[in-house]
Amino acid sequence: MTPLALIAEDEDQIADVLDRYFIREGFRTSRAGDGVTTLDLHAALKPDVVLLDVMMPRIDGWSVLAELRRRGDTPVIMMTALDQDLDKLQALRMGADDYVVKPFNPLELVARAQAVIRRHGKWGADRVLRHGPLEIDPEAYEASIVRDGSAAALKLTLTEFRLLEFMARQPMRVFTRADLADACLNGDEVLDRTVDSHMSNLRQKLKKNGAGDLIASIRGVGFRMNRP
Repeated sequence: MTPLALIAEDEDQIADVLDRYFIREGFRTSRAGDGVTTLDLHAALKPDVVLLDVMMPRIDGWSVLAELRRRGDTPVIMMTALDQDLDKLQALRMGADDYVVKPFNPLELVARAQAVIRRHGKWGADRVLRHGPLEIDPEAYEASIVRDGSAAALKLTLTEFRLLEFMARQPMRVFTRADLADACLNGDEVLDRTVDSHMSNLRQKLKKNGAGDLIASIRGVGFRMNRP
């Protein structure tokens, strides 16, 4: 199953960045801009990890953390601008799994989220994404084509891997070049021909391993992962 991250952050700019990075790294996401909404979404969605800002409107992060721990053991990473040892100790003593200080590297936060989910045993043998003959291991950054019991590893660049994984999670959806650039190539100032170049290389590698029909080019729109 694709892990779900609940982003509890009232600053839209920070939430937008986290949303983008977590989706790019294979997560589903949901967002809350205050403590009350965070608790409501936690109860409704049962996320795999909560990224929890301390200074939240309506109910602050400390109170939200206390309620989350009363409910169970959902992994929680506290996010705050307060760089004080006492705050870190308080977070850990209250049951937070990790603590990061703003500004932080979004990729580091993704890695921390992956780590706490693994520690809680929520990622295991089912982490492999399968789509017809295609098998993708998001954690190991490996992809292969499996036919007749034998696997042929795809030698992909990091960008090609991200494009393949992103599309495989939503088969039959047509992605525009802007969609793919934003999710997999740090979208800012990425040209359409850059996306086309990566996709051309990826499709050639799939074709070489007998899976050339998995990704289709949709004229005038973008690309789609076909049904196997």
